[in-house]
Amino acid sequence: MIIDYPTLKIIWWLLVGVLLVGFAIMDGHDMGVGSLLPFVGKGDVERRIVINTVGPHWDGNQVWFITGGGAIFAAWPIVYATAFSGFYWAMLAVLWALFFRPVGFDYRSKIHNATWRSTWDWGLFVGGFVPPVIFGVAFGNLLQGVPFHFDDTLVPYYTGSFWGLLNPFALLCGVVSSAMIIFHGAIYLMHRTEGEVYQRSRMAMMLAGMVLLVTFTAAGLWVQYIPGYAYASVVDFAALPNPLGKEVVREAGAWMANYRSMPLTLLVPALAYLGAIAALLLAMRGRTLTAFVASSLAIVGIIGTAGVSMFPFVMPSSTVPNASLTVWDAVSSHLTLTIMFWATMIFMPIIVVYTSWAYKVMSGKVTAAYIRENEHAAY
Repeated sequence: MIIDYPTLKIIWWLLVGVLLVGFAIMDGHDMGVGSLLPFVGKGDVERRIVINTVGPHWDGNQVWFITGGGAIFAAWPIVYATAFSGFYWAMLAVLWALFFRPVGFDYRSKIHNATWRSTWDWGLFVGGFVPPVIFGVAFGNLLQGVPFHFDDTLVPYYTGSFWGLLNPFALLCGVVSSAMIIFHGAIYLMHRTEGEVYQRSRMAMMLAGMVLLVTFTAAGLWVQYIPGYAYASVVDFAALPNPLGKEVVREAGAWMANYRSMPLTLLVPALAYLGAIAALLLAMRGRTLTAFVASSLAIVGIIGTAGVSMFPFVMPSSTVPNASLTVWDAVSSHLTLTIMFWATMIFMPIIVVYTSWAYKVMSGKVTAAYIRENEHAAY
């Protein structure tokens, strides 16, 4: 079956979104647990309980992060080149934060020393807290536009600075992202623990849930007054990769245009609210597995809201709007997208099946008795 070029462009916009959502759901609860580690675990045994709730899965879940980055590189190579050069220091901070995770998990319990273990506990906190904040800040900057342009040979040049990324709206988006991940991780901890760790996780869940709802609402109201981006020329849906072959204008309220023209897209932010509220209420009633599903749906809605608001823009340029990268003109060739599509149709179901199997086999509560019985095998 041959899929036409414009349809493939839409499919890959959706698939990249699926990979980002998969990363936020699967690796996100690991990061949420890491962010909560120093606060919900009081003492070595309790902290080992917290760590071992994600111990069997944390490394496997990173496949979503790696696959997402690879998909952006293959499907949107111009976006990859521009973003990774412009956000170089931010991405380097993410990588250095992530380095704490494998080392922290593997070496924390090797030495029976309180200072040693506490140091790695805070390292795991950094590895869980910093990446979601930076990813949220990055999304906040994408909604405002990124200062870059192309020369005559289509080489991208980033003209901003690292500190310029830390503007108020972007920081608010960072809070939304971190609250979302901590909320998700706290619910997972409630599902896998009991006793004092469960109660502290419950308190963290309620606080993070309220912060998420308030900040997501604030960001939604704020974005209505941010100058968005819109096509001023006729859209060539089958255009070959050439980000300079269009005319783009900035105008207030442009990020709301898709909701006005396609009212059904309002279901996406509605899903964010309904999922978050349902997760909060279900978790408070102790229905943690259902609450985890609801918080996963909230993540779908939150990330989906950003994607729907910006569509078809992927990386707008604040300095030269005509250089903005979109779904239509920043993609790979028809052949590349086709090959990648069929490869994804084969391997993504395999990833979903083995991940589901792993979670089913290694489910259940992690208790102090389990830690004592597996003193050397457990993290």
